[in-house]
Amino acid sequence: MTESVGMVSLGCAKNQVDGEMMLASLQKDGWIVKDDAALADVAIINTCGFIQSAKQESINEILELARLKKEGRIKAIVVTGCLAERYQQEIMQQLPECDAVCGIGANVDISSICRAALAGRKSETFPQKEKLPLCGERKLLTPSYFAYLKIAEGCDNRCSYCAIPFIRGRYRSRTMEDIEAEARRLVQNGAKEIILIAQDTTKYGWDLYHHNLMLPELLHRLCRIDGLVWIRMLYCYPDFLTDELLDAIVSEPKVLHYIDLPLQHCSKRILKAMHRWGSREELTKLIRHIREKVPDVTLRTTLITGFPGETEEDFTELCEFVKEIQFDRLGCFPYSQEEGTAAAEMPDQIDDAVKQHRMELIMEGQMERMQAAGEASAGQVQTVLCEGWDRYAECWFGRNAAQAPDDIDGKVYFTVPAEIHKPQMGTFVKVKIRDCIDGDLVGELCPQKEGEE
Repeated sequence: MTESVGMVSLGCAKNQVDGEMMLASLQKDGWIVKDDAALADVAIINTCGFIQSAKQESINEILELARLKKEGRIKAIVVTGCLAERYQQEIMQQLPECDAVCGIGANVDISSICRAALAGRKSETFPQKEKLPLCGERKLLTPSYFAYLKIAEGCDNRCSYCAIPFIRGRYRSRTMEDIEAEARRLVQNGAKEIILIAQDTTKYGWDLYHHNLMLPELLHRLCRIDGLVWIRMLYCYPDFLTDELLDAIVSEPKVLHYIDLPLQHCSKRILKAMHRWGSREELTKLIRHIREKVPDVTLRTTLITGFPGETEEDFTELCEFVKEIQFDRLGCFPYSQEEGTAAAEMPDQIDDAVKQHRMELIMEGQMERMQAAGEASAGQVQTVLCEGWDRYAECWFGRNAAQAPDDIDGKVYFTVPAEIHKPQMGTFVKVKIRDCIDGDLVGELCPQKEGEE
């Protein structure tokens, strides 16, 4: 009987793409790929190891799989991803239920690793990070109508709080030819939205094309792909957000006016300690410039509260900055003290309760702003990518151009009048917005005009 394998993929979309490549490799090698890892012979846990909460989630998933293994429902557990790469020796020592632990450079050997695990041979495999493939076939874990497209791996930014450089290695861009070829395959297989990801998308090409920033050129090339409707970009660091990139966003109809700009803070003192660019004045100037060039832009950011040495004055400045800028989307996280990073050794570490409280204050204000903006959109007709039927809310749901997937930015929920045909998942529809509930938009499907999809 053919062996089966399933995967639990945690963490960011970049890690998910790695998992999709592993699944395609396994399937090609004859494995039956199960959607539910609990129903497979071998369960792969593709872990995240970025911050403490993500590490704990990974450990909890391993423990749950260990319970299933003890009950005889699965036969072997293979641990991959960032947690495995970061804590190479500790995982097997502390979680002996695992049958294999392999770093990201071992992803290309995942089939032989799984077979050895199934045969009862325990292994720990940690090749060079650079052996992680940048391209290859993928078995998508997303619905067919959208896909993430990783354009680079690793990071050179060396932010003082971040473990990514020593987990993932140096920044490595893929060639434009590789990216374009994969994008065409994704579209041929049904993708209508492609989401460009990297640890720093705006730096794309710097290492490969003689210190030239090539994201604008890449966008122009991808926009020539027939059948592709939306191109979205995530993780655009402010350091390399050029006028050329903004011009590409404006000039190319397929590129969504959506910029994910992780700023982390606005205090010049805190940003300097984070090894990041800017100050409140410089960031405010940049954002005003972005909005002048792209007036209808949706701006998203991420912030960190409670970084070592953050005073009440620093936090007050951050609150004032957030209120002044009025970000359309915002995620805020309490600082996580990560061993091996420069920030972990800094003096004036802040109490967890203070970090958490500051984060909650930022998010409370953001939810109020999102709710007000949502209510103000009542009466608008928006283009929505239909994602399915919500049996609990008893209505359809999807996303507009200002909403990234995976519940990052909320949803649009809509009803369908009796006289209108029900929409198909993965199609674009027109929805008239009626209300906003807890940041999610609520509306009604509009009649489809002749010639529309």
